[in-house]
Amino acid sequence: MNPRRSSLQWRFGSAVAGLLLLMLILTLALWFRQTHDERETVEIARQSTHALLLQQLRDSGQAQVRQLADALTNPLYYFDLEDVGDQARDALRSPGVAYVLVYDPEGRILHDGSGDIPAYGRPMRDALAGKVVAAKAMLVQQTGAMLDVSSPIFVGDERLGGVRIGYSMDAAAQSEEQTLLGLRERLSSVNRISLLWLLAMCAGLGVVCILGAVALQRMLVGPIQALADAAREIEQGNFTAPIPATRRDDELGDLTRAFGHMRDSVARHDRDMRRAAYSDALTGLANRLAFRTALDQRLRELHGTGGQLALLFCDLDDFKSINDTLGHEAGDDVLVQTASRIEQAVNTIGAVGALVARLGGDEFVILLEPTPGEAMDEIATRLAEALVQNLASPLLLHGRRLVLGTSVGVAIFPDDAVNASQLMKCGDIAMYQAKFAGKNCYRFYSRSVDEDAMRRLRLEQDLRGAWDRGELSVVYQPIYRTHDRALMGAEALLRWAHPVEGAISPDVFVPVAEQSGLIDEIGERVLRTACAEAADWPRLADGSRPFVSVNVSGRQLRNVGLFAQVVEALQLSQLPADRLHLEVTETAVIRDVAHAADLLSRLRNLGVRVWLDDFGTGYSSLNHLRRVQVDGLKIDRSFIVDLLDDAGDLALTSATMAMAHSLGIIVVAEGVEQRGQYDLLRERQGDYVQGFWLSEPLAAADFTRLLG
Repeated sequence: MNPRRSSLQWRFGSAVAGLLLLMLILTLALWFRQTHDERETVEIARQSTHALLLQQLRDSGQAQVRQLADALTNPLYYFDLEDVGDQARDALRSPGVAYVLVYDPEGRILHDGSGDIPAYGRPMRDALAGKVVAAKAMLVQQTGAMLDVSSPIFVGDERLGGVRIGYSMDAAAQSEEQTLLGLRERLSSVNRISLLWLLAMCAGLGVVCILGAVALQRMLVGPIQALADAAREIEQGNFTAPIPATRRDDELGDLTRAFGHMRDSVARHDRDMRRAAYSDALTGLANRLAFRTALDQRLRELHGTGGQLALLFCDLDDFKSINDTLGHEAGDDVLVQTASRIEQAVNTIGAVGALVARLGGDEFVILLEPTPGEAMDEIATRLAEALVQNLASPLLLHGRRLVLGTSVGVAIFPDDAVNASQLMKCGDIAMYQAKFAGKNCYRFYSRSVDEDAMRRLRLEQDLRGAWDRGELSVVYQPIYRTHDRALMGAEALLRWAHPVEGAISPDVFVPVAEQSGLIDEIGERVLRTACAEAADWPRLADGSRPFVSVNVSGRQLRNVGLFAQVVEALQLSQLPADRLHLEVTETAVIRDVAHAADLLSRLRNLGVRVWLDDFGTGYSSLNHLRRVQVDGLKIDRSFIVDLLDDAGDLALTSATMAMAHSLGIIVVAEGVEQRGQYDLLRERQGDYVQGFWLSEPLAAADFTRLLG
């Protein structure tokens, strides 16, 4: 006999013997499992039977107590103890009843079903008595092997007392045990038969295993094991592991060849998925997942070493207006150009190892490592300045030149935070501080910044619904004609009377409203209120009707629905369009000159007058007046305040008025607080003036009286 063949047979024999032993062990395990299941079945049956019998006892007890309570109503009402005793004795003779107690409203025993009633007049002092006396409806209580069912007895609203019946649960327990005994015997018989069948099946399976083991090993087990080894290699990421070569033309051969093709396909998909999972599809930058993974890894490496990292959080200013006005395709173009400019800024300052990522929307983040010989905050400052400068340059988008800018927040590890989540939160807070500081700038995180952010968050929460709560109101600052101080109209101003903090300046809450988007709703309400109240103003002394001017924020100006809001406000109030003046800031106009020019032109064609507010505080003012047609401009109060002392301010104001008059544009000077300022403006032939020297802002009723 061939020793090698004998050895293989011994091995297969040992395997089959082991398999049979395993099957025997499994059979015994099944037997023990069945025995365990039998015990569990009996226990479940016991619990179910117990619950059923208990429920039956409760139901029958409640029915008997309810019937007895009805029967005792008249005897108790007429205090017929003999009739009460008859009823109690009848109930006491019922099967399973341990005691019957009839009691008065104070819980004293009136009858217990006995002949001489030894407990008459005694209060019930058992553990269940308190709840029984206090119960206003039928009450079921259980203690030990006793079920106590009680019911108060009423005649109308008058409580006559009550009745208690105690039921012994011993009979139920005996019935339960008899039921379970039969169940145990039947289950044991079934399990014995099942064991015999299992043993017979094991014997048959043993024969089949012996015959099939050799064939399976040679035809299937060996090749499949080879494929399994290759699969484990692929699972570990080793896509170069060899696949067993085969010339078989059966299903296993097809499986082996298909497995090889699958390995190659999985390898390609793995490369594609890793690239897609860790990069932003639009900009090609690292995405949030890749950035967070890299940040966690670098923080682990720096933990305890004293090293530093800087996180720069960038958010485009007013990006939402691009999607709202030009569409999402244009917004995607802006994001692609922004990503390119951020990478240019990083390369410009020579930030080696910096990671640029797009977190989502218009949020970008840069992870900056220190440069030898330069402090971390200095590197971060240089990059933040470069980002602000690069992203403030006009974008060429679909033939338009747009200026967006960016707000940058900077957080330093480990000075500001010691883990990734805190570091990103600090960078986000610093970025929002930059937005509230005027946008298109950068801010470093500080604890005071965090406190300011929390205060702004509280203000934003309080501002929501402030109009409906009556905290927001509109006041009117009179506007006078300069040459004769004739009252011509008023500027509508928003005021907030906070219930806790008192009057809050518009310089504080208006930026919060703009940042949170609440300015759209609040601005529309101010517009409607101003139009409605102005429609009822009386005529002026010369017979004309006063106008009302309403401020329009930069966010409202970019809202595509502003024109419809103005039309609706005029229609609802019946205010003539020429009596409504809208004030827009020069800064808001230059955000998108083309859009602003189109919108303001439509408003002027409607009859609404347009004033350019805060004139002189922006840049390229003459160019704006040429491209954006307006009816008037308001000289900023910063030029008026030093009009008497600063010759430069006087010259600029005079030149502005002369230029405006040459273009047919009226001039309004705001912030007039002294008589001398008013006299100078009248000498320079200013058109309108407003300020505290003339009148402070007035409530609607007070301004109406002023007109009268």
